[in-house]
Amino acid sequence: MQEVLDALAAFEAPALNNVTPQVGRNLPSFANAVQAVLTERGEPSQEEVGAISHALFPALDGTELVARIYRPLDAGDELLPVLVYFHGGGFVIANLDTYDASCRALANATGCLVASVAYRQAPENPFPTAADDAYAATQYFIGAAGAIGGDPERVAVGGESAGGNLATVVALRSRIEGTPMPVHQLLVYPVATFAPEGESLESIEQFATAAPLSAAALEWFGMYYLPDMSAAMDPYASPLLAEDLSGLPPATVIQAQIDPLQSQGTVYAEALEAAGVPVTRSLYEGVTHEFFGMGQVVDKAAEAVEEAAAALRSSFGM
Repeated sequence: MQEVLDALAAFEAPALNNVTPQVGRNLPSFANAVQAVLTERGEPSQEEVGAISHALFPALDGTELVARIYRPLDAGDELLPVLVYFHGGGFVIANLDTYDASCRALANATGCLVASVAYRQAPENPFPTAADDAYAATQYFIGAAGAIGGDPERVAVGGESAGGNLATVVALRSRIEGTPMPVHQLLVYPVATFAPEGESLESIEQFATAAPLSAAALEWFGMYYLPDMSAAMDPYASPLLAEDLSGLPPATVIQAQIDPLQSQGTVYAEALEAAGVPVTRSLYEGVTHEFFGMGQVVDKAAEAVEEAAAALRSSFGM
């Protein structure tokens, strides 16, 4: 883990909260740091998968959006389960390439298709656009899974950080609107609330200056994602504030120790459990936010991916 953090620090990039979103999108990321470590080691830059393609789907407002489809190695001709995946980046930065390693690893470890969604980002498209796009993507792939070789009866959602927020919001909205429900939600250090208080504030204070995610960066993301602070109270932005979390699909919550969002993951997992949702929660010691996609260089990341894959396989009946 430290090797990646050192590589990230070597880029000497400005703090995210000191630049504009447009500049922030071009700053070196944790993924660039992982690539630097792999290059230094002389190791392959990416995990091989069976195939990569792209699919177009309509947003709720009719805009055409894209998802990248990862097919696992050694997949046969049978219909495969589908994991609809939402990348991180605070709803403002990052893209499909930034989280490519996570999708490759999950596809192979789970034996499922991974549909990584290019949802629209703030500030150009503030809340609720990303949440709407995530919901539209999930409903599309449940309805049209066969078009990509997927099984419509076995569709899960997942994501990291902001993407974890979107994944559980999709599950919540599906229950509220009575639309087809994903069979599992994989929540990797999710953003559970934009109005943290009490226990959900603890790790924000404890790891305020952590890298690659700081408390100042969290505030910066919220400033651009939310059109106004009243939106922070909307359960589709802050699912922890939902009045009723019952009836949601089983959840796997994966947390990093050195992470301002650690407490939010804990409190949200407890809220899901209190609502009767089956939850498995694991805290990985000695790693930071964004560790999940670092399995090529961080052993605990590979362990976390395998844990996630095992949970997904169980929900998929594999």
